[in-house]
Amino acid sequence: MHLIDRRIGFIFAVFLALLAIGATRAAWLGVVRADDLERAAAVQQEDDITIPAQRGSIKDANGIDLGVSEPAMDIAATPRLVNDATKVAAELAPIIDRDETKILSSLARRDTQFVYLGRGIPATRAERARKLGIPGLEFIPRYRREYPRDWMASQLLGYVGTDGNGLRGLEYTFDKQLAGTDGERRMVKDAMGEPLEIRDTKPVEPGKDVTLTLEADLQDQAEEVLAEVGEKWKPKGATAIVMDPHSGAILALANWPRVNANEPDKAPEEVNVNRAVGTNYEPGSTFKAFTVAAALEEGKVTPDTSFPIGSVLMYADRELRDSEDHGMGSMTVSEIVKYSSNIGAVKIARALGGAKPFDRWIHRFGFGKRTGVDLPGEERGQVLALEDYSGATMGNLPIGQGINVTPMQMMAAYAAIANGGILRAPHIVDKVGTTPTKKPAGKRILRESTAASVRKMLEGVTGEGGTASGAHIEGYTTAGKTGTAEKAINGKYSEEFYVASFVGFAPANNPKLLAAVIVDEPEGDIYGGQVAAPAWKQIVNFALGYKKIRPE
Repeated sequence: MHLIDRRIGFIFAVFLALLAIGATRAAWLGVVRADDLERAAAVQQEDDITIPAQRGSIKDANGIDLGVSEPAMDIAATPRLVNDATKVAAELAPIIDRDETKILSSLARRDTQFVYLGRGIPATRAERARKLGIPGLEFIPRYRREYPRDWMASQLLGYVGTDGNGLRGLEYTFDKQLAGTDGERRMVKDAMGEPLEIRDTKPVEPGKDVTLTLEADLQDQAEEVLAEVGEKWKPKGATAIVMDPHSGAILALANWPRVNANEPDKAPEEVNVNRAVGTNYEPGSTFKAFTVAAALEEGKVTPDTSFPIGSVLMYADRELRDSEDHGMGSMTVSEIVKYSSNIGAVKIARALGGAKPFDRWIHRFGFGKRTGVDLPGEERGQVLALEDYSGATMGNLPIGQGINVTPMQMMAAYAAIANGGILRAPHIVDKVGTTPTKKPAGKRILRESTAASVRKMLEGVTGEGGTASGAHIEGYTTAGKTGTAEKAINGKYSEEFYVASFVGFAPANNPKLLAAVIVDEPEGDIYGGQVAAPAWKQIVNFALGYKKIRPE
């Protein structure tokens, strides 16, 4: 009996001891560690989920999508939770279009809790992968950037990185407006992990659409023509720009070689550059229009002013010649423009008054600084400082040598001649969301009469006997200027590499369209009249009909 009592007493004592321990533990957890445990419970029972904002679209002037965001997913894994990595890699690779070896390599990293197996997988493919029911995989919703027209305007549009940030082109310049703001959602779960409550704690703000002045059909034509230039002349690169000279709105901007906007990493870095703003070149004879405009505006010459033109002009220690001897003892200013006389252009610059006034006019036309176009990566060109002029400088600058410009600078300066004397920054973005962008006001640099005189002289270039008679379009008067510039390599002008160009507008007496074609290092021919002018004609002829500009 005593033995039974002792056993009962012992069990009771053990029970009291366990009760005391439990009470002490409860007090410890409920008082001392209460805050820590409450936070842990919240972490285990509450999830904050990021809701990605849909990036705004980039559209052409008529609402055609050029860049859009489609639903997608990032697929990640916790490697230690994946049982048969080899089998999983083999099943997953063809579905998500990723290299099987790379997936296997990622799953072999047992020292990490998180690895990406695929970024930006299209939603349909990601759903097929999810249905495999592979343990250890995580599917993270996001958006994937798509360019529906693949090759169109790719250097202009740019691209986004794997994290959805704009890295180049308009995607970079307007990244903040396009991106929007991600939202947040809180999910409260029970002890088994099942959702009890879902509430949005931060609303999603979708990105704003960016609408361009560019017109897809005209852009397509410009790119097709440049592709023909590339095939025929095999140049290093080429650029074509079409613009409304009055508003500065860019209607087309094409680069060659082309790049697939959905696969920019497959193209060399230099090909991804938007040549219209990112390259400098010597303009050659296309620059003569500004030499003439300056002298006209200053009242130093008229279109009928005549200059004696010999076969050679000595300038400092150099001999200056025309590309061909026209056998004319003298030329008027109009004829100097029509036949692109180097000697005549230098004599016009002399009549202007020499280096100081000429330098002032270079800057007045906007050279040596960025135009302010709403595109990233714009170069400012290279203009020699006045104090660095040598004795031969004024034999070079009036004919477009010894100065570097961008295609966009040439467009802005020629627009001032075409529109009656107003220099303004070109632009390509019409509105962001529903808000129109602020359009550049511009400033007058020429009298209307001066601009009209230069336009009339430039008509001769595309007329019979001019250097670009092949740029004439039936039913319209056209005007412009050819350029054939030797490239400077290692401080010397090359006899092998040239830039051929043509800049012009139509109709000449009331320009509605301004266009330029610049071809870098063509093979087989070098002259702007043979290489660039025919391409210009194709583009502008299409644009006149497309924009319903009536024949004269």
